[in-house]
Amino acid sequence: MDIITAIAPLLIGWGLDLMFGDPARLPHPVVGFGKCISFLEHRLNRGSHRVAAGAFTAVGLIVTVYLSAWIILRLISPWTWLSIAVEAVAIFYCLAGKTLADEVRMVFEAADRSLDEGRRQVGRIVGRDTASLTDGEIRTAALETLAENLSDGVIAPLFWYLLLGVPGMLAYKMVNTLDSMVGYRNERYGDFGRWAARIDDVANYIPARLTSWLMIMAAGRPGLWKWVRRYGPQHASPNSGYPEAALSGILDCRFGGTHDYFGEAVYKPYIGSNPRALTSADMRSAIRINRLSEVMMVTLTVVLRLLLTLR
Repeated sequence: MDIITAIAPLLIGWGLDLMFGDPARLPHPVVGFGKCISFLEHRLNRGSHRVAAGAFTAVGLIVTVYLSAWIILRLISPWTWLSIAVEAVAIFYCLAGKTLADEVRMVFEAADRSLDEGRRQVGRIVGRDTASLTDGEIRTAALETLAENLSDGVIAPLFWYLLLGVPGMLAYKMVNTLDSMVGYRNERYGDFGRWAARIDDVANYIPARLTSWLMIMAAGRPGLWKWVRRYGPQHASPNSGYPEAALSGILDCRFGGTHDYFGEAVYKPYIGSNPRALTSADMRSAIRINRLSEVMMVTLTVVLRLLLTLR
């Protein structure tokens, strides 16, 4: 039974994600995380102590999520199959592999139909302003997001699951949600979201680099590691550049450039050197690399958990 409890929740949860993707019609813990963050931000992001208030919010919410999940799992641990079911559902909610691939595929399909449709569709998955994007920028933005969110939405949750179990996985999702909501360097969030952004940088440091390694191994091109080491650090984020660099090397394309965020132009250094037009064939190749990387990470996680259990 120990072996079953060690790997069954992961395999079931991952299988559910492969079949159903993001359960948009069901209550989602990340939506709850977002409401908690918004509630506290509106009440605490004011006055002269915004950094301290933001630190209290970020650390408090992350610790609360971890401890709550740990306590619940401890309470139901005597009921093995209930414990497996609860963990599997939590893992299902934390993974976003299928939804990510589907969204990127829909961006390319929409862009094939019209520029306006492409702009609306890519607006669902990127934080930048999309009203003035060209066709090429739409497709580039989608593939940048595919690479970055392979780390944030798949590899990093699995990494923290491997280290800290389901409570760690859920805590990571709170970290990621905090960063996506308040981790911006602008007037409103620059102070309040400082801790959230830094914690996210730390939480993703190893997963981002692991993601890039998995991607180049999935492509069968380990020699691209030099490319990743060259271009990965050029991104404004200490982490996002690594999976983007891996995909740019695999596809022989170029990411980055100037984009508008909240009405302000932000320059991102170029990752890669070939400014060629991206096609639907590139999209399919990128999704295939994502899928193979995901399979490799799940396999690695299962093997390591089995070894720890047998020891």
